[in-house]
Amino acid sequence: MDIVRLTDFLVEAKRRTYAGLDDDATIATPALRGSKQLEHRASPFAYRDIYFGMGFFVGQETLSVDDQVVWSMAYSGGAQDDITDVATLHAIYAFLRRALAAVDPALPFRGPQLIRDGGLAYENSAVGTLSRFHGLETISCNDRKVYALHYSGGLLR
Repeated sequence: MDIVRLTDFLVEAKRRTYAGLDDDATIATPALRGSKQLEHRASPFAYRDIYFGMGFFVGQETLSVDDQVVWSMAYSGGAQDDITDVATLHAIYAFLRRALAAVDPALPFRGPQLIRDGGLAYENSAVGTLSRFHGLETISCNDRKVYALHYSGGLLR
């Protein structure tokens, strides 16, 4: 398996789905009722991200080569429980998408280690490589944590 090509496609797919298009990348008929399902394809690769929820959400990303899933990542998290205002949630997730669009090919799981913009800060601490990894990303607003997400995954064997 060509890890460089796999990584390049994964970075492209992330930028062309949620990070770049938000839920506009959602397909019309998701495989699981009530889910959001985002997809990107460039033969022989295919990427799929399926998730449920908004304020708190869970999901799974898969990467296939020739229709066989070879990599996957599960994630769960979201805004702090006391944040229920939809406009605030949208602002948090808009900043999250900016961070995810800046994904680092050296750590292609979520966003870069740190992005700051005004009072907002995105931090990502990842352990491992594309083969096996886990991590935590957070967003703070004026030093108050407003969002956290745990993730883990790797190459399937």
